[in-house]
Amino acid sequence: MKCVDLFAGCGGLSLGFEKAGYDVLAAFDYWQPAIDVYKENFTHPIFNQDLTNEIEAIGKIRAYPPDLIMGGPPCQDFSSAGKRDITQGRADLTYHFANIICAIKPKWFVMENVEQIKKSHILTDVVEQFSNAGYGLTAVILDASFCKVPQARTRFFMVGHLGDSHNQLTNTIRKNLSEKQMTIRDYLGNQLGVELYYRHPRNYNRRGVFTIDEPSPTVRGVNRPVPKGYKLNTCDPVDADLEKVRPLTTIERSYIQTFPSDFKFSGTKTNLEQMIGNAVPVNLGTFIANAIAEYCAYGAINDSLFDDIMPFVLPNKTLNRMSY
Repeated sequence: MKCVDLFAGCGGLSLGFEKAGYDVLAAFDYWQPAIDVYKENFTHPIFNQDLTNEIEAIGKIRAYPPDLIMGGPPCQDFSSAGKRDITQGRADLTYHFANIICAIKPKWFVMENVEQIKKSHILTDVVEQFSNAGYGLTAVILDASFCKVPQARTRFFMVGHLGDSHNQLTNTIRKNLSEKQMTIRDYLGNQLGVELYYRHPRNYNRRGVFTIDEPSPTVRGVNRPVPKGYKLNTCDPVDADLEKVRPLTTIERSYIQTFPSDFKFSGTKTNLEQMIGNAVPVNLGTFIANAIAEYCAYGAINDSLFDDIMPFVLPNKTLNRMSY
């Protein structure tokens, strides 16, 4: 299947789909540091394109044309790491993504975002827009640690298939989830050379020290050293020796995002931390890509029982109805 990646960043979603056997033809982004890294790692072109200029973007995308368009519109306005202010403008990029999809009408699309988008009227709006354009939609919330990623990163995915019914991929996705969360040791063994590491909490009521025998918390766009005078939280491992605890390096954090060791990163530390934190974990992209490929090959597994509203797949593999 031929694909185009919008809001591609440094290429986590592109690489994930390539690993699943998809043919990524081109990518689009508007942040030059990420574009520079993308160019170092892929042979197809990436365009520095403002996707709010829909007419220009649509013209470039149609030149390929893709069977599938994927993308993660920047999510800071929804994110729990941000101010959750959807009036700031970045959330509008979700509308631009939807407008581009509905203008080009690929057979498939994949949209990724943070879990908090489910609380926004913007999701309601684009669900209606996609449905009116003839897409059958499957919407899921996935914990990446159940999808071969050593990170408890919870993300929203919406998959659209032109001319199909809603929820057709739900059971396939549920079936493919791992029975248990993947830990850092499961994925990297002892490669990091540490048993404990520091990840700066949003506030000091939360833990900051983690073990490699659990999934990493969400990799964010900031990475800070252990502060002087940091005191162990009651949630931290009781035997942690802060003299021996360090934060993961930038490249180690890319491994947690399941970028391979031969993926080339260049640029300032600040920019690299940001693009790695913003990326879709490579293996999470592959998980979604494999679900689509399996559906294309075999069809829906036990047609979904839900016709009127879309279910969300939760990390514990239960279904939860949600009204928009």
